[in-house]
Amino acid sequence: MRSLWKGHIRFSMVTIPIRLYNAVDSGSSLRFNQLHKEDNGRVRYEKVCRSCGENLGGNDIVKGYEYAPDEYVIVEDEDFEKVKVKSSRIIEIEGFVSTGEVDVSLYDTPYFAGPDGEVAVKVYALLAGALQESGKLGVGRLVLRDREDMVLIGCQEQGLVVYKVRYPQFLRSVGDVPGLADGEVSPEELKLAQSLVDSMTRSLSEIEMRDAYHDAVREMIDAKVAGREVVTAGEEEVAPVVDIMTALKESIELAKGEARPMERATGESAEEAEEVESAARKTA
Repeated sequence: MRSLWKGHIRFSMVTIPIRLYNAVDSGSSLRFNQLHKEDNGRVRYEKVCRSCGENLGGNDIVKGYEYAPDEYVIVEDEDFEKVKVKSSRIIEIEGFVSTGEVDVSLYDTPYFAGPDGEVAVKVYALLAGALQESGKLGVGRLVLRDREDMVLIGCQEQGLVVYKVRYPQFLRSVGDVPGLADGEVSPEELKLAQSLVDSMTRSLSEIEMRDAYHDAVREMIDAKVAGREVVTAGEEEVAPVVDIMTALKESIELAKGEARPMERATGESAEEAEEVESAARKTA
């Protein structure tokens, strides 16, 4: 695994040499090329001016910010140089916060942080253990590719994970979503819904987390390469729920049925098997 950044995490007087690694494997994504329908030639894009229709090269193009309709201020590369954040190889932890205090919408890009050299191993493990035991996240800033981002530093399986986070000022409020204030539920409906939630509660490890669409597209591509017919999956029809109470009760019964003990090959249930084993122990 190749590192993309090398520096230090520092909190108070403690400094940890680290390396950052991409936590997301972007190489696994499927990529498509646009081709000419007639001869499968790769499509090349040309930049054309909308005003005069002239084909433009890289030296003919500048950046412009539209501050009013069809009114632009031109921004040169030199202007960006003036506002560049001073490069730093130190993630300075400004404080620690509880994980429950951080809204999930703030999380953006995750990176793995690993110790850089033998001298970093012990102090790295010390920070990871402290974060794991306390349930806290370190808050700091990371300068990556001339841009400064707020980051959260947490512990995952004895390793440190650095999460680049979104700034709250750029997030919309969920309260702006239309229709949220229109829904009213009765106490009975709420109680049944909570019972359904409880009956369906399980560990995250028991739920398959796999990109089914990626697998289906990969299978479709393999079929076309092999000259096989591509089979279309049927679309599930969803009927609207009219009687909420009945739907909740039936859902609870269904969830309870799926959660009952597995039966042995002989047909006896787990409870029956336990009674047989208990009787056998008493007679032994």
